[in-house]
Amino acid sequence: QVQLLESGGGLVQAGGSLRLSCAASRRTSSTYAMAWFRQAPGKEREFVAAINWSGRNTYYAGSVKGRFTISRDGTANTVYLQMNSLKPEDTAVYYCAAESAGTSYTDPRYNHWGQGTQVTVSS
Repeated sequence: QVQLLESGGGLVQAGGSLRLSCAASRRTSSTYAMAWFRQAPGKEREFVAAINWSGRNTYYAGSVKGRFTISRDGTANTVYLQMNSLKPEDTAVYYCAAESAGTSYTDPRYNHWGQGTQVTVSS
């Protein structure tokens, strides 16, 4: 069983930045696609960004493209989400996911999930 541990969430003012980290318990990140999803209160979980196993290909939701950057460090088994120009509508619990079982990286059917980290953006 792969364990994922997110960190880096917090409270930030609109326009600010945060970097989320997702550490895998074993060398998962070098063989699986990894992704970030988020869930705001009263809303369904939504795709944010994904990176393929090699790190060469990245994918973003339209709402975050140009502001967020996903990257991975294979030696540290860690995936990052750099979030810039944050907006109040980015407020959500952010989840790390590994090993897609769906039809695309945006499909929330991943086999492994972290516990989530809260990101709150104040206006």
